[in-house]
Amino acid sequence: MKRFVIAACLSAGFITSVSANPMFESAEEAIEYRKANFQLIRYQIGNMGDMLKGKVPFDAEVFKQRANNVAQLSQMPWEAFIEGSDKGETDALPAIWTNRAEFDGKAKQFAEYAQALAVAAKSGDKDKIAPAFRNWAKGCKDCHKSFKD
Repeated sequence: MKRFVIAACLSAGFITSVSANPMFESAEEAIEYRKANFQLIRYQIGNMGDMLKGKVPFDAEVFKQRANNVAQLSQMPWEAFIEGSDKGETDALPAIWTNRAEFDGKAKQFAEYAQALAVAAKSGDKDKIAPAFRNWAKGCKDCHKSFKD
């Protein structure tokens, strides 16, 4: 099932709406989908961060690929915060469902930061990329502070 979810995450980059018609048969499936999506994002952010910190050599083409990946991935997990998916094996806090407007705003901002990172990455210029990456990473942290256990 995890392979299916990861494949779905990679192939469904066209999904952009938080209010899209749910495709999940259960809350557990939605939780698994968003966990897989966030795991894929984590891989991308880790590699890009290591490049910007000098832990691994900076490769503009690889960075651009990672940034394009996150531009798609950062749009996807939000549709999986469906009714009932606040229960089960999840670190999602109840505040997501009680303060949905704020959560949706942070989700939208996160996706916009990811798009800006992809645009900056096209330049191959670390001086343009680094601030866009910091904004995107800040979008991660901002949401985690309020909505993740």
